[in-house]
Amino acid sequence: MIPVGALLAGATVGTGMALLVKELLRPAPALGPALQRLNHPAPPAPDLASPDRDERWGAWLVDHLGNLPGVRIPRKNLALVGTSPGKFLLTKTALAAAGLLVPPLAGIPLLLLGLPVYLPALVGLLFATVLWFAPDLALRDQAKRAREEFAHAMAAYLDLVALRRAGNVSAEQALEQAAQIGEGWAFVRIQQALMQSRVDKVPHWESLTRLTGDLDLPVLEDLAAIMRQSTDDGAAVYSTLRARALNLRTELLAAQATEANADSEKMTAPGALLAVLVMLLIAFPAVIRILTT
Repeated sequence: MIPVGALLAGATVGTGMALLVKELLRPAPALGPALQRLNHPAPPAPDLASPDRDERWGAWLVDHLGNLPGVRIPRKNLALVGTSPGKFLLTKTALAAAGLLVPPLAGIPLLLLGLPVYLPALVGLLFATVLWFAPDLALRDQAKRAREEFAHAMAAYLDLVALRRAGNVSAEQALEQAAQIGEGWAFVRIQQALMQSRVDKVPHWESLTRLTGDLDLPVLEDLAAIMRQSTDDGAAVYSTLRARALNLRTELLAAQATEANADSEKMTAPGALLAVLVMLLIAFPAVIRILTT
């Protein structure tokens, strides 16, 4: 006879999996009602602060869990990759809750075998802890790659600003025109910062300094400092900007070479192990023949 605990655990897991599948596999909306809503959109509900349900849940988690000692929200990295703190904390909570579903899954065979019940709880806590910190590691790697991409874009942006300054263009116009020439998310961020400086009626380098602090982009601070100290002598600013662009490219090439060397060293051990396995496969028939004769 199956124990009652196993039945309850199976029912809990089945209900959770059914709700998860229902949430992930949402049915496609009907074409007729969708077109009718498109032609006659309904007014937004005044009682909802955000139309996105995930954002509302995430905002609730930030308000209630964001101030706890063990909860850390990397706001600069989130702003860099374009993710809100609410969605980030919601993802962490959902993954940790999914890790806690492991005890019912692991508890069914353990209960049937009569093993201790506390083992599934320990496994669930372990999985929940690992999944809680998994988004932090993924966000850190994503932010690192984003900063590297921004540094490459800044090397080109420095050259563009230098060329505009060499054409006797003012410092603020040089920053705007160079940002409009470039493409990609890095140039879009710079364009937004420059437009915000026009709205706030502050110099462009102050907006760039603010963007540096918000997104933790030290490479942008050098440009802001150069343009802040620039004078009407476009040639001197041109030389300074080109020198900074050259130094930045040198730093990026050195970092790439260091990373390539590290990856090569990581491949040494698997290569040596593969060579040993090949040697063992070659020598195995001869060793067997010697031992059997």
